[in-house]
Amino acid sequence: MYIDSGGGGSAGFGAIGESMKAFAGAAAAGAFAINESGGQALLNAIRDMKDWVDERQQDLQVLTYEPPLGSSHGANTMKSFVPQVATDGQGFITMLMKFRESLTDAEQGINDAMRNYRALDERGSTKLRST
Repeated sequence: MYIDSGGGGSAGFGAIGESMKAFAGAAAAGAFAINESGGQALLNAIRDMKDWVDERQQDLQVLTYEPPLGSSHGANTMKSFVPQVATDGQGFITMLMKFRESLTDAEQGINDAMRNYRALDERGSTKLRST
């Protein structure tokens, strides 16, 4: 029998969410830069993933209901377990929505890093023109 040691779930996702916030903060502080083509490729991937999650939200609601499994002891046990696994603090839908939120931080970080690149590029070209 598998017993979860608590290493994943919301604690694990919390670390990912915090990492994404740190990524966005570092970009805002000018810690790194991304060129336009690389940034646009990343932004497209982020937007595609956000769209994918958004398009699945309604379909995933079926996981929040008890499935019609019958009336056996096993079925009755599983009926309440399915929605719990989908919606509790570590549930699939809960984690998917937290992932979706983290994509907004990633998008902001990429935009800031692209601004950093443009600023660095402008400073470099200004230096070259002045010499």
